[in-house]
Amino acid sequence: MFWFDAVLLGVLEGLTEFLPVSSTGHLILLGAWLGHQSEAAKTLDIVIQLGAVLAVVVYFRERLAVTVRGIVRRDPDSLRLALALAFAFFPAALVGLLFHKAIKAYLFGPGPVAVALIVGGILMVAVEAVRRRRPDQGAPRLEDVTLQRAVAIGFAQCFALWPGASRSMTTIVGGQLSGLSTAAAAEFSFLLAIPTLGSATIFDLAKNGRALLDAPGGPAALGVGLAVSFVVALLVIAVFLRYLKRYGLAPFGWYRIALGAVVLWLWLASRSAPAEAGAAAEGPAAPRDVAAAEAGSARGDHPSRP
Repeated sequence: MFWFDAVLLGVLEGLTEFLPVSSTGHLILLGAWLGHQSEAAKTLDIVIQLGAVLAVVVYFRERLAVTVRGIVRRDPDSLRLALALAFAFFPAALVGLLFHKAIKAYLFGPGPVAVALIVGGILMVAVEAVRRRRPDQGAPRLEDVTLQRAVAIGFAQCFALWPGASRSMTTIVGGQLSGLSTAAAAEFSFLLAIPTLGSATIFDLAKNGRALLDAPGGPAALGVGLAVSFVVALLVIAVFLRYLKRYGLAPFGWYRIALGAVVLWLWLASRSAPAEAGAAAEGPAAPRDVAAAEAGSARGDHPSRP
């Protein structure tokens, strides 16, 4: 595991964590292209998200400080926001805890990622098309996130456990469908990343961190990846919020569909190539072998008999 690989992973994580295109899915695809198959590499794909979490804390530091002070003073708005984040966090945390091993074993691959990218992209384009026909674009403030909306967003976030679905996509679309504006849903999604990604990172680091730290170049790759993802994510958050207010989610949906289709085609081609090569290597049966098999069949011989 080389430091240059960690730089690439950090840049990709920072660029995609808060865009609705699935940072985990992109990291898996990049890791497959780089030839990363070890448990240490899979752990780095998850732990590197901590850099993006720290970027959220820095970007929303004033909002977080006001919320913390409000909780201490028992301010209703601050208490409601904290409770909403807790309600939205719990469903995915429970499902992730129960199915953590199965997710890493069966869904961390190009095929599952491609399917999730395509399905999520279609959903985003459809939701944006419906919303643009409506004059009411949803509740515009973060304070409009009620407990009912938070629960809806929390259950939507469960689908983000499938790599390629995108935590940002599921929470933003979940917020839109619950009645929030795109900007308000995105801001809540960013704040929800703190407990969600933070707990996932700590859990995976505690469980598999030794494999990453013991790998050659593992500690250096972790440090470089975290630093790069933090800087890039901090730049992306502000730009993305302004972009959403003007263009919405549809462009990201079309990008997901195109990328997913290419990845799925390449994945299916790579799976069929070895089978075709194996069949060609075996070649046609020799006439003598065919004749012997037919003769044995006429005598009633069975392959299991001596």
